[in-house]
Amino acid sequence: MQQLAQIVNLSTNPLEDAVFIARSKQTLDQHGVLVLPGFLQADALAAIRQEGMENRHGAFYATNQHNVYLRPQDENLPAVHARNWLVTSSKGCITDDQIPADSALRTLYNAQAFRAFLCAVLDERQLYSYADRLSSINLHYAHTGQELGWHFDNSSFAITLLIQKPQAGGIFEYVENLRDADRGEMNYDGVKQVLDGEVMPKRLAINEGDLVLFRGRNAMHRVTPTAGETTRMLVVLAYNAQPDIALSESARMTFYGRL
Repeated sequence: MQQLAQIVNLSTNPLEDAVFIARSKQTLDQHGVLVLPGFLQADALAAIRQEGMENRHGAFYATNQHNVYLRPQDENLPAVHARNWLVTSSKGCITDDQIPADSALRTLYNAQAFRAFLCAVLDERQLYSYADRLSSINLHYAHTGQELGWHFDNSSFAITLLIQKPQAGGIFEYVENLRDADRGEMNYDGVKQVLDGEVMPKRLAINEGDLVLFRGRNAMHRVTPTAGETTRMLVVLAYNAQPDIALSESARMTFYGRL
């Protein structure tokens, strides 16, 4: 824990404390989202931000159009149908193999105490790294005008760290419990209302150094376009509940531009 204490503010985020774990799990279970403010120590945050600035030249940038369900278009339905409605996502990304070996991100990602905390809060028996060399730790960049379009996640949870806030924009918005993917209830009418701007989404207040756990499988969400000269930087810490899982080759080419 001594090495982890240099990265995580354990005084406000006691990862091994039963009461803290129970309270965190209850919040995530009730609201589908957990924000742990000031999770990173100031020095660790500064070092990660500096790494991001130094390695940004190696980022792969892509702009993709996709539907909310992240599935191929259904040719039996019109283009304006909620199932086929196209939104835009654009960002840059450096991958796990571009994260320095001595990075605080790698130490945090691999720390047993951190994984045990995540397992307890997420109600998972064990968490595993991705089998491919690209997907476990990603650092995303969003410059002016770049955004993450409305979508549902395919995975049951997402773990992120905000490293740098933009001057404006880059706001995380979501509408919880909009579908039930396990039952195949896609709620096209509800999704169309969100896309038409008829539903006011919730906004998540996230500051630099905050850790966020989010269940986005049934919660429709997006990140609004970045505004201003400051790049939004966000780390995604990706785990699997099963061993030896790799992101598909098509997904790797789409997100990273290489295998």
